[in-house]
Amino acid sequence: MKFISWNIDSLNAALTSDSARALMTRKTLEDIRDLDADVVAIQETKLSAKGPTKKHVEVLEAEFPEYEVVWTSSTEPARKGYAGTMFLYRKSFAPVVTFPEIGAPTTMDHEGRIITLEFPDFYLTQVYTPNAGSELVRLADRQIWDEKYADYLAALDASKPVIACGDYNVAHTEIDLAHPDNNHFSAGFTDEERAGFTALLGRGFTDTFRHLHGAVEGVYTWWAQRVKTSKINNSGWRIDYWLVSDRIADKVSKSEVIDSGARQDHTPILLEIEL
Repeated sequence: MKFISWNIDSLNAALTSDSARALMTRKTLEDIRDLDADVVAIQETKLSAKGPTKKHVEVLEAEFPEYEVVWTSSTEPARKGYAGTMFLYRKSFAPVVTFPEIGAPTTMDHEGRIITLEFPDFYLTQVYTPNAGSELVRLADRQIWDEKYADYLAALDASKPVIACGDYNVAHTEIDLAHPDNNHFSAGFTDEERAGFTALLGRGFTDTFRHLHGAVEGVYTWWAQRVKTSKINNSGWRIDYWLVSDRIADKVSKSEVIDSGARQDHTPILLEIEL
């Protein structure tokens, strides 16, 4: 099976805008379509609580006619048009769809951050992990999230194997970002966040990219939009992951970053696995 995950940073902009950035985003979305994945996971949709508009649905149906669409968005008391996730899966599938709440602090459970698809032999779940925020104002809450999320994945894993993807908002090791020395107190590379990800893997999960590629350097999934040369100079971070239960790690045949050209921010990631 072939799966793709991508933090799109506003589905609305991708589907309805004609800005230069939106055109690049749409081109990447078309590239994803052409890869003919079984399931596509999308994070940071930034849709309203009502979800996709009629226009959004029309465009998605035109671009992905063979796929069902499920989504969850930020709802009160959380911020409007914030976070949000979506799955597109082949109409030939009939997974059980859930939108779990994990007992996270503040409004995190209301921000549309997790969708899980249950298939007969495995779970496929995606996450948009909360950012620790400017000046790490949300770091303490993020640490609780990490613990609750690890508990959630472990509970799934106790039933059947898990395939998990998304924007985890953490560069796990020093080779997962271009400038580790300058970022030990930056959101996404604090000791606390890295320890949280280590603890998650320790619950029985494998980082598939490292499993296949080892300690290769210079491969990233995110480049800052605010720094015009970040992608040109490959000054990036690897913060998007495909994880699997340890017991199916050897079934993974491919775990790669998909080239999104000059577009900065996140790039899609691909997983192929024999199930």
